[in-house]
Amino acid sequence: MLSISHLIAQELNVSQQRVDATIKLLDEGATVPFIARYRKEATQGLDDTQLRLLHRQLNYLRELDTRKTSILKLIDEQGKLTSSLRNLIEQCQHKGDLEEIYKPFKSSRKTKGQLAIEAGLADLATQLLSDTNESPQRLAHSFINANLGIDNITQALEGAGDIIIESVAQEVELLTKARHLMWQQSVISTKPARKKTPPIDSQILNKFSDYFEHQEKIKSIPSHRMMAMLRGKAAGALQINVAVAHSNKNHPCLEFITQHLKIRNNHQPRQVWLSEIAEQCWKTKILPSINTELINRAKDSAQEQAIEVFANNLNDLLMTSPAGNQITLGLDPGIRTGVKAAVIDASSKLLSTDTIYPHAPKNQWSQSISTLEKMIKRHNISLVSIGNGTGSRETEKLVLECKKLHQLNITIVIVSEAGASVYSASEFAANEFPTLDVSLRGAVSIARRLQDPLAELVKIEPKAIGVGQYQHDVNETLLNSRLNEVVEDCVNGVGVELNTASAPLLERVSGLNATLAKNIVVHRDSIGKFTNRKQLLKVARLGPKAYEQAAGFLRIRHGDEPLDASAVHPESYCVVKSIAQHCKIPTAQLIANQEKLSPLHATDFVSAQYGLPTVIDVISELKRPARDPRGDFKTAKLKEGIDTIRDLELDMVLEGTVSNVANFGAFVDIGVHQDGLVHISEMTDSFISDPRKVVKVGQIVEVRVTSIDVERKRIALSMKKESTNKIDRAKKEVVHKPENKTQTSIPNRNGSMADAFKQARKKN
Repeated sequence: MLSISHLIAQELNVSQQRVDATIKLLDEGATVPFIARYRKEATQGLDDTQLRLLHRQLNYLRELDTRKTSILKLIDEQGKLTSSLRNLIEQCQHKGDLEEIYKPFKSSRKTKGQLAIEAGLADLATQLLSDTNESPQRLAHSFINANLGIDNITQALEGAGDIIIESVAQEVELLTKARHLMWQQSVISTKPARKKTPPIDSQILNKFSDYFEHQEKIKSIPSHRMMAMLRGKAAGALQINVAVAHSNKNHPCLEFITQHLKIRNNHQPRQVWLSEIAEQCWKTKILPSINTELINRAKDSAQEQAIEVFANNLNDLLMTSPAGNQITLGLDPGIRTGVKAAVIDASSKLLSTDTIYPHAPKNQWSQSISTLEKMIKRHNISLVSIGNGTGSRETEKLVLECKKLHQLNITIVIVSEAGASVYSASEFAANEFPTLDVSLRGAVSIARRLQDPLAELVKIEPKAIGVGQYQHDVNETLLNSRLNEVVEDCVNGVGVELNTASAPLLERVSGLNATLAKNIVVHRDSIGKFTNRKQLLKVARLGPKAYEQAAGFLRIRHGDEPLDASAVHPESYCVVKSIAQHCKIPTAQLIANQEKLSPLHATDFVSAQYGLPTVIDVISELKRPARDPRGDFKTAKLKEGIDTIRDLELDMVLEGTVSNVANFGAFVDIGVHQDGLVHISEMTDSFISDPRKVVKVGQIVEVRVTSIDVERKRIALSMKKESTNKIDRAKKEVVHKPENKTQTSIPNRNGSMADAFKQARKKN
């Protein structure tokens, strides 16, 4: 049997030595970000993506091994563990397959076959399987025994049949062949569910009407379609079936049973009886089980892809470029309840709050402009962040008028306010602003997420950020685990300012947890700012191991040690000192000194303690110390006067921000409160299989309006070139009547993904 490390090495297509080294580091308590950044010699350069896959697979295979041991013990206690069965279990590499192998052995109740064996019919089953010319009825006659409940020949044959059926259903090799064939050739189909009492709501039925007559190969079904089918089934609107198309009378998998029972196609009575038993075994025992298994397999695959879509979108959102350390005014728009305003300084500390009422019913437009002007001038505000909820464009008009009227030097940005209300009502927000109204806390969050999206969004549960696909239909444990990995990788990839970071941000740093993060903040508040990384060792319960894992990701600007502001790990400071001595200048003068650093050869500084990857990383960091990987800050230029869906016109070209990416396309915020959908077929002139090859969450894109459905609040967009787009439109006009408004219905940001797919797949 192959070892776990060997299996992982095969899957990642890397040497087992690299896998073994990584597993050793993980078992010693090292985190994936730490290994990826500071242990490249040991892993021979495995990147963070490979390490995440390795870590996940390691946990999976270890759990699988534990389950194998348990199953082997349980089957052995039943006296049914054969050498071939043991080998099959030991070679199994998937939890689902393992449970299918174990399924026939885990019933706590006696089966029909077991009851038949207790009634003395095992010998009859054996005789019926032997190569005899005796008829089944003649063989069964001698097994009639009223004392054991066998009153006639029919009962004897039924019992023997049950024994044979259950015996066949436990033939793991036969089942494996059947599963493989079914997965390769099966078609999954959906149709309306049988009528129920009370009847299903018509709106629910309409939502899944595209699946009332739908079928495609199960092994290649896109994840979003599979998730839509499952949602339809859960809603009671659909029924799902799996079948292999075959022209002859017998199902292809039935041939496997026929061969196993050595049935020949003749009219000999025993052969005819066994053929009936084989068909019964397939239809009542094996096929239903495999169908359920295949649907679950497709569901698991779809869930994995849906989780990965969410993870990729979350990564892109967290890595959105920050506006930087500028005094910022956050505005949480509201119509009737007013616009909540909060001013934060360059380090994200709250300076002041207010509420203005520019809109109906109070209509204090001029007074609101005056209040904004005073706040902006008093605090020297340079950035204004407006949440994209109800009233955002109206509030933007207010700020633009204030800017123009008073000639203010401010930048106005509309940002996503997804999750702001979650933060406002959180325990952390209550502790941070105990006397502040919940709605004003939302304005603070809107301001901070413009300054530094990553630092603010880590305070919110990832699921609440809302960039997922079918996020409420997937395994919650797997989703949380994957999203937490993304947050950890983003935080450590960017680095954290030790003296300003919040506890939720520090908690995500390699080697730290909620307790250590809180202790760091308490230490910082009581003792004062950290002046060097070594002072971390004075924090309560933060020992050498946590310090080793965390130090390289924590930054201290203007401290005692210049290198503490960089990603150079303290354990590698000696390398820097060696380079500084070689260049004959102090360490402080070496940092960002391209003239001195560019001519260096990393190999000149390799030693027994510091390998080439470490030296290369050190020199690279010295050239561009504490470089932010998130890129330059950019915003979409929303078109003035285009505030609602009614302001849109066909062929209108607009700038927008990608708010979400699904398998079938991307949603774009163009500033009208409903995101438009750019279907995957409308992204480029050439074919693409994955929208993420073209766009990502937070990206600024230019789109053209191709369809508007005001009544259903749905917008279709295109990123194609104008000439191509006009040709496509012309074709549509020939096929569809102009007044047909439902042909390109597109969901808004808050609509279900099932609705989105329902419309999008018409173009697929």
